[in-house]
Amino acid sequence: MREPMTDANHLKDHIRTIPDFPQPGIMYRDITPLLAHPAAFKEIADRFAARYATAGIEGIVAIESRGFMFAAPVAYLMGLPFITARKVGKLPFTTVRESYALEYGEATLEMHTDALTPGQRVLILDDLIATGGTVAATAKLVEQLGGVVAGTAFVIELAALNGRAVLSQYDVFSLIQY
Repeated sequence: MREPMTDANHLKDHIRTIPDFPQPGIMYRDITPLLAHPAAFKEIADRFAARYATAGIEGIVAIESRGFMFAAPVAYLMGLPFITARKVGKLPFTTVRESYALEYGEATLEMHTDALTPGQRVLILDDLIATGGTVAATAKLVEQLGGVVAGTAFVIELAALNGRAVLSQYDVFSLIQY
């Protein structure tokens, strides 16, 4: 795999901004055009795989649901386990769960109790970081299971929402910043 270019801002050409969705004042970053562009989608997977190739990562944790789309090809390229953090009630085996605050309430994520082995170093990969709450909850799940969060990675970072501050104890990487 070739080393990707350092600047990923050209990928913004494939992200559509929808004003006032899902409510007034929100600038929604729609990734569906990016997913429909094979070269851009491949570049994202290649960039993450190249960045973490020598980081001692032993698994990729993806957050439901858009995180699955980006983490699965990275896990495949790196030959690593693909581990899911899912919404409540979606996993059939015994789970651990973590609740976290949303702008309009609360949400809960779960992972299977056997998803990780103690000491396993994982990368948490998601499509977007905003306030950081979802990723922080996922990191707590990883740590509850004895795993080690070796890093967090995102296609898009909404920098003004300062999610990095919530994740200050972890390495945070994003390809594109708004």
